[in-house]
Amino acid sequence: MSFAIVLVVLAALAFGIGLLFTRLQAVAKKRRLDEALSEARRWVERLAGQVMHLTGTNAAAKQALADASERYTAAGSQLDLARTVGQAGLAKETALEGLYYIRAARVAMALDPGPALPADAERARAGAVTEHRKVEVEGATYEASPTPGHDTPHYYPGGQVAGRPVPEGWYNRPWWKPALIGGAWGAGAAVLFGSLFAGMAGVAAAQTWQAGGQDVFAPDDVGFDDVGEF
Repeated sequence: MSFAIVLVVLAALAFGIGLLFTRLQAVAKKRRLDEALSEARRWVERLAGQVMHLTGTNAAAKQALADASERYTAAGSQLDLARTVGQAGLAKETALEGLYYIRAARVAMALDPGPALPADAERARAGAVTEHRKVEVEGATYEASPTPGHDTPHYYPGGQVAGRPVPEGWYNRPWWKPALIGGAWGAGAAVLFGSLFAGMAGVAAAQTWQAGGQDVFAPDDVGFDDVGEF
């Protein structure tokens, strides 16, 4: 009889410990989520303040602010729907990207760009445009510049688009947008990348672009065997 009582007590104790452990896990999970949501909300609110108080005074600034506003709307929606730490992190990253566009708009208007933003490994791997380039690919003209201008009003903060690095810089057209929207690059995108950035310091080589930016930088190693329509 006493042995049966001991078993019952041990079972109750094990159940209690398991229940306590589960509750502690739930509390810790909720705390992590609350912290992630709070962090994301802080960046979204910072972006909101900039979007609402800045007005573009030239084409480049207006375009950058339009892109920032688009990211603000997206980040707000992502934050409202966030139920996991990962989803909250996505809202934060979207807001941060919007703040890069804010900095670009301020630069385009010759204003102080404001405090530095957190570093990002993907942006670092993508590199940045370091010189003005103008090329023609498949009958279309593409320009890239390290600074905003009348002919290069489209800014990109740098990073991965559909698994490939796009360098930070100012462009005459958002050539990365089809991949950003569709999630895949056209066959001729590699040719465009090679033509626009061949030999440019600070930008990954063509083969690196094909590999998704994971290889070391090799600016002089440019070339493609496949030529497709962009």
